Amino acid sequence: MRRTLRAVFAGLLLFSSPAALQAAPTQGDVSAAYEQNTDQDFRVGMQMRLAWTGDYVGPFDGRIGPRSIAAIKSFQGRMGQSATGVMDAAFLDALIGQSDDALRSVGFGWQDDSQTGVRLGLPFELVQEVGATEVGTMWRSPDEALEIETVRFVKEGYSLQDVFDILSTPTDGKVVEASELKADRFRISGREGDRDYVISFQARGGDLRGFSVAYPKAMETSLKPYLVVAEGGFDPFAGEPASQAPDTGPMAELSRDPRYALAFTNNGIMRESATGGERASDAPSGLGGYDVGGELDASGSGFVVSDGWVLTNAHVARTCRSVAVGSFGTASKVVVDDENDLALLKVDADLGRPLPLVTGKPRLGEDVLALGYPLRSILADSLNVTRGNISSLLGLMNDPNYLQISAAVQPGNSGGPVIDLAGRVVGIVTAKLNAVAVADITGDIPQSINFAIRPDVAARFLDENGIAFVAADMDAALETVPDATEKTADSVVPVLCLGTK
Repeated sequence: MRRTLRAVFAGLLLFSSPAALQAAPTQGDVSAAYEQNTDQDFRVGMQMRLAWTGDYVGPFDGRIGPRSIAAIKSFQGRMGQSATGVMDAAFLDALIGQSDDALRSVGFGWQDDSQTGVRLGLPFELVQEVGATEVGTMWRSPDEALEIETVRFVKEGYSLQDVFDILSTPTDGKVVEASELKADRFRISGREGDRDYVISFQARGGDLRGFSVAYPKAMETSLKPYLVVAEGGFDPFAGEPASQAPDTGPMAELSRDPRYALAFTNNGIMRESATGGERASDAPSGLGGYDVGGELDASGSGFVVSDGWVLTNAHVARTCRSVAVGSFGTASKVVVDDENDLALLKVDADLGRPLPLVTGKPRLGEDVLALGYPLRSILADSLNVTRGNISSLLGLMNDPNYLQISAAVQPGNSGGPVIDLAGRVVGIVTAKLNAVAVADITGDIPQSINFAIRPDVAARFLDENGIAFVAADMDAALETVPDATEKTADSVVPVLCLGTK
């Protein structure tokens, strides 16, 4: 990409070849003349400058074919020049002037991201760095309307297809307008609430790197040239990311076991001082209405089990200085059961309908749904639902306190409910097998092996703490997936850890 930098800022030099560029040349003549009389840096730079003027959309490959020639003609026509596709001094002067104005207006520059190893163009006049997330780095505008994020997945064991399938699935409030998957990359665009978004990923083996941009509809026209340049100039493997510190926390021992990888994640927006969860009326919905300009150490999911009480995992909430529960406020009390990885959060607000809890053993093979708020740094802030079945009534090493489920879970799903198609809670998401670690050991990649705490274990925990919960009606009729999701969705909430003790 250094050649692109040279091309953009210093590479557009006028060439002259009267023999090659005759009057009224054919498109083939023009393409051949550019190829013969200019170098790759020049051609890439011209494509990029034409993108800044809004005339070119496409790869910065230095190939002056029909798309590039059409862009040159478009620019010439707008400038009142003869639209021949052949450049001259007037064309270059106008192109350099207009493209310089466009990139300066947004403060465009290249950023090497130490968290992911990617190189990405950023509009520094529009955004400022917020800080590191658990999967990359975030930049945001002062009014929080524009967000840009880099992302890297490598140790999670995802394939490019896995991430594409997750991100290209519409959810409540999220519309996928276009998606394209190729052998080593994909691109997705759509709308989430009142913002449009673009997500681009590339893969090198199991190393997946990408970026996302979310922006309000009002910025669509003014931001379009930046988006084209950012996508065209994105270099996912420009460098190696900074070394990551080992996982810490109450579940660290489990997470370091090569057989497991927590569904819980450090979904941090920043890694600095905590704010204590002060309410901010203009904070983005994805942060539950809280100003987390400081440290957001972890995120997970939870669900309403009683009036004023939410159930989640102990490893999500145990070490938090304060715990934010959706948009309802911070928990006034946290009750933790480390042995069974369960936690109760007392919230002084009307949380809505408690979910009915199965008090006995679920049925092997029954269809289930896993609900939660996974990968909150790159997925929509709305509820995510995946489908599978109960594949074993025992956990790892025949642990009777756990179930094995095939429903996909991702970082941030921890503490979310696993329900059957009657809307009854039959488990609480807690962990998943680390596909990469298992493949290293066995030579085979495990598929859809995830774990949930059994509902009878959760029922005992609630009884021991005097929490009145709703026992599930085992005769309730099964429903469709959309209907079961709809009757449950409002009772599932994101859980955010604001600062560690």
